[in-house]
Amino acid sequence: MEQIIRGAVERGASDIHIRGGDVVRARIGGKLLPLTKQKLSPEQARAFVLTVIGSPGMREKVDLIQDYDCSWGVHGVGRFRVNVMRQRGSFVVVLRVIPYEIPTLEKLGLPEVVSKIALAERGLILVTGVTGSGKSSTMAAMIQHLNHHEHRHIVTLEDPIEFLHHDNLCAVSQREVGADTESFQRGLRAALRQDPDVIQIGEMRDAETIDIALKAAETGHLVISTVHTKDATNTVARLISAFPPEEQETVRYRLADALHAVISQRLLPRKGVRGRALAAEVMLMTSTIRDCVIDAEKTAEIRDHIAAGRDVYGTQTFDQHLAELVQTGAVEFGVARAAATNPGDFELKARLSEAGAGSSMDGLTSGSSF
Repeated sequence: MEQIIRGAVERGASDIHIRGGDVVRARIGGKLLPLTKQKLSPEQARAFVLTVIGSPGMREKVDLIQDYDCSWGVHGVGRFRVNVMRQRGSFVVVLRVIPYEIPTLEKLGLPEVVSKIALAERGLILVTGVTGSGKSSTMAAMIQHLNHHEHRHIVTLEDPIEFLHHDNLCAVSQREVGADTESFQRGLRAALRQDPDVIQIGEMRDAETIDIALKAAETGHLVISTVHTKDATNTVARLISAFPPEEQETVRYRLADALHAVISQRLLPRKGVRGRALAAEVMLMTSTIRDCVIDAEKTAEIRDHIAAGRDVYGTQTFDQHLAELVQTGAVEFGVARAAATNPGDFELKARLSEAGAGSSMDGLTSGSSF
């Protein structure tokens, strides 16, 4: 099994699926592909579960497990975020690959403004996107950037711990929910008494966590977290809607004061080569966008203000970054169009750009120009 996992990692797998009654599969380039011809037996799947579970107590109760999360490492191969579940009575293990080396912001393909955002003194920074869009990697890269440029105390709350950070200019305290603290909420409350400058929360899961995170940002801390939302506008709406209707107007004002930036991202297959390219939308809290957060009728205008702030603030919408990826030949036009926030508008602007440049749509589709 270790050889199979090693081979999957070497092929660039992001996730590995191990289940009784099926072959081993891996998600490579966004597609779930078979790695073996022979199916695993339910007994082999159970034996692997016993290998990845680190807690002796949980190993003794392995046959009672229905859902379980932990982390696991293989020397010389990498670390993995592990989810164990049951389906039709047998075990399934899904491994999310976590590289030993923490990627830089530049290597991830994030715009330059993100390196400035990561060094903010205070406020709430949110990294958003669907599952598997690289949110954890971006947060780790931001923490790493801070660790090499600032003298601060960073407290992380994770479930489970993924990337391992070593103290450099910063002191980094990594706490795992379940092992080091009872819950995100309890760990976050405790973090406020641990002299933190920066608090990283694995995920904003509910109104209570959002409320404590806002309080931390309001009291002068830098808070970095993730939300499962598709873009900045949707993120603002989701955070507000997490609270009861009678509290939402107050939350709008709190969010307008505390929110510093939203970085939303999507991963797209690269053109002609293995791997995926990152497309990012970046919002900075300007006075204009603050008004849009406070006024519900203006919230839908956020995307337009992000686009307008590209030259002045370095912000960008998904569609602006997608156009850039097509221009540089990183992704196919069809792939970019499918991923665009508004595919129809994206194609229309592309056609107008082509017409202005005197080029044909054939050149556009090939990604040679935009």
